[in-house]
Amino acid sequence: MSKRKGRRGDAETRRRGEKRAGEAEGEEETRKTRGTIPNSQFSIPNSRFPNNKQQFPTIIIWTIAISITAIFLWILSDIVWHGAGQINWEFLTSEPRNAGREGGIGSILVSTVLILGVCMAVSLPLGVGTAILLAEFTDTESLFGRLVRRSLDVLAGVPSIVFGLFGNAFFSKTLGLGFSILSGGLTLACMVLPILIRSAEEGFRAVPADYRLGAAALGYSRTTTLWQLLLPAAAPGLVVGLVLGIGRAIAETAALIFTSGYVDRMPESLLDSGRSLSIHIFDLSMNVAGGNANAYASALVLLVLLLLINGTAVGITQHWLDRRIS
Repeated sequence: MSKRKGRRGDAETRRRGEKRAGEAEGEEETRKTRGTIPNSQFSIPNSRFPNNKQQFPTIIIWTIAISITAIFLWILSDIVWHGAGQINWEFLTSEPRNAGREGGIGSILVSTVLILGVCMAVSLPLGVGTAILLAEFTDTESLFGRLVRRSLDVLAGVPSIVFGLFGNAFFSKTLGLGFSILSGGLTLACMVLPILIRSAEEGFRAVPADYRLGAAALGYSRTTTLWQLLLPAAAPGLVVGLVLGIGRAIAETAALIFTSGYVDRMPESLLDSGRSLSIHIFDLSMNVAGGNANAYASALVLLVLLLLINGTAVGITQHWLDRRIS
């Protein structure tokens, strides 16, 4: 009897030992898969503590972002430091004097706004219409669609000086518009169109197909579907293209030198020559001795004008979307 009890005790001890070994292996596996904080009752995933391979790309991305932000803040602070003291109401409303060393930028602002207005008035309808054609009426794999998209991608990378020479040859000479605000605005429209079309097309393609199927099931016409459903849903892409286009157009110099001209007087019509802010800054900083003070002030005005235009575009779009939804 004692031997049997001893054997039973040994078997029970072995089972307990195997059970404890299994539990230890399970705890070790849990530690490997989840990770634990020493001296803590809580366990968290290992993803919260990335290894060196995961940390390296993150460090690189943050370094690049911080470097770009620092460079931007440095440039902005330099412009504000040298240009803020020159800006007043007289500077914003009076015309340049003494080759721009004195006076203000009243006529320059008017010319800039007119050139930008011509550019947007021409590029927006053409850009949105072409984006609708490519996204809604053209197959992605069709020859026509591929050729148009490839052409737009090539045009987006063409240097601005090439657009300037084209605008001078076609708008200024062939069409007889000369050095004028109209020539400059049309040339900028040609530059902005590739960016605007591609951004708007991606916005339309990002709209779920359920919107189109639901509109077709309800019997909506193609025009109603575009206006009531697709256009509001694609508005973010349109705003992106608009902001990028305005940013490129308002800061353009090389293309406008050959089309809108250098004249700094107040324009009386779109057929008059007009100097944009970007050309005015270039001329003061490169060709006019003693013009750096007004160049800094003009650059600050250009930045503020760009922010105001972009903010206005985003605000109008959001207000329009709110009205459409309500």
